[in-house]
Amino acid sequence: MHEQLHLTTTWVGILSLIVFLVGYYFIATEDKYHINKAKPALLAGTGIFMLIGLYFALNGMDGHHLEKEVEHLIVEIAGIFFFLLVAMTYIEAMIDRGVFSALRYSLVSKGYTYKKLFWITGLLAFFISPVADNLTTALILSTVLLTIDKENKAFLVPGAINIVVAANAGGAWSPFGDITTLMVWVAGKGSFTEFLFLFPAAILGWGITAFLLSRFVPDGTPPFHADEKKIDIAEGGKTIIGLFALTIAMAVVSHQVLHLPAMWGMMFGLAILKMYVYKINISSSDTQLNAFSWIAKIENDTLLFFFGILAAVGGLHFLGFLEYFTALYTQFGATAVNIGVGFLSAIVDNVPVMSAVLKASPDMGADAQSQWMLVTMTAGVGGSLISFGSAAGVGVMGKMHGIYTFASHMKYAWTILVGYIVSIIVWYVQFEILHIGAHHM
Repeated sequence: MHEQLHLTTTWVGILSLIVFLVGYYFIATEDKYHINKAKPALLAGTGIFMLIGLYFALNGMDGHHLEKEVEHLIVEIAGIFFFLLVAMTYIEAMIDRGVFSALRYSLVSKGYTYKKLFWITGLLAFFISPVADNLTTALILSTVLLTIDKENKAFLVPGAINIVVAANAGGAWSPFGDITTLMVWVAGKGSFTEFLFLFPAAILGWGITAFLLSRFVPDGTPPFHADEKKIDIAEGGKTIIGLFALTIAMAVVSHQVLHLPAMWGMMFGLAILKMYVYKINISSSDTQLNAFSWIAKIENDTLLFFFGILAAVGGLHFLGFLEYFTALYTQFGATAVNIGVGFLSAIVDNVPVMSAVLKASPDMGADAQSQWMLVTMTAGVGGSLISFGSAAGVGVMGKMHGIYTFASHMKYAWTILVGYIVSIIVWYVQFEILHIGAHHM
């Protein structure tokens, strides 16, 4: 482990912080300037390290430390990058095979109202997310929303927010429901069963937000014509759904049993998908599929946004900015700081914030286990407060471009804040009950 550099007050530290804040401003005002959020994120993330490299060169410092840090960061980013690449490819494959159109037909043909569809998609997000991870879940269900009705913003915006909040809340009580929970689990800060302890706080917090949001969902039903042709899943579609489930399972097995990164299992799943496409193409003269065309359709801007934002936070960590973070725990105590982490993760994205907490490894006090669970929940659930505070939010912004935006999310952010407060109260009540129980034993 290298000793932490303290370059926060040097010209490179100050300039890097300015670059980060300017980049952040343009990410937040994507609607206003019509500049894709990936561009400022990538410029800030790569630019900060170019400045650090320049500082090292000008001062004749040993570049080996910088080289090692960047290599470590590349591995961290690549793990997330390739995991998402495969998940998005599978979603494009399922769109191509009419999986979501068939799901839309079965939902809409039943005559469900917008309000009922709002609750169905939210519940699906909450319960799929612990298994399939929050980003994959949010991408799948935002695709379902768009196939239900791609015009009605009064339905789509609350529906999208509901999916992001539900996916993040659902992901918080499972070790592989979110990239952040995975990080906490891998670091050995909580056992599998301890994550399940967060279920009541997660479901009640989401439920309150969903209830408040549902009041803004319009009445009526989505456009459906009685003569609309029933849509069936095209050849290979059902097998691809099965392969996707298998791929997620392999990501978990890779990580848990084989001591390989989760993305290794995902890439293995992509290889199987490609072999399956080859099999279909040689055995059927009618169906000719192209797996590379699915890869070409994925939202590359979402992947590049992640690259940029994780690189930028990695740069700030390298310069020593995250050291101030550890000092807060000593000064204000774990509970207060961990609740604050939720608000911070909304601003800076929950993955780098959790990475910062784990890298800083602060003293969580006597009830370290409960505190690690609290910070896991606040980072996951708090990430929903702003549209790009979580992987799920970023993914849906890419999927529902121009509909689900920073501005449209902020209009309803208060409903998420109410749910966030409820989640913390539920955690606190559980914590107190367990605490009293432990004393009486």
